[in-house]
Amino acid sequence: MFKRDLDFERRWQALLSLLQQTIGKKPKDLNGVLFLIGVHELGKGPKTFSKEEKQDLMHIAICKVLSLAGYYQLEGLDEQGWPHWKMIKKLPHFDLLEQEKLLKMHVIEYFEHENGWVIDSSPAPEN
Repeated sequence: MFKRDLDFERRWQALLSLLQQTIGKKPKDLNGVLFLIGVHELGKGPKTFSKEEKQDLMHIAICKVLSLAGYYQLEGLDEQGWPHWKMIKKLPHFDLLEQEKLLKMHVIEYFEHENGWVIDSSPAPEN
């Protein structure tokens, strides 16, 4: 179990490093990565978002990454071009740490499938 958790954490850190190389800034946490996914899925490019829009972007990202496991399905876009999702399968009841791990797993899958990234769990070479 421990080795699997270590591999998973290495893959998460590798994703954060790839994002840093791509956008020039390393996201602080899962919320930062979800925000980036939400902006990408909205497809309107970078702009200034209100607090409510930022929450909506994170919701879009959560629905998108969990759609990869069949939990959500895209219903369509509203008049402003914002995607709307429908839950089609109930999420398992998890504590906060398990919820975060589930989201991180699907975020990694999102970048592998949507962007074709290879996210390796090999330890970084020591200098």
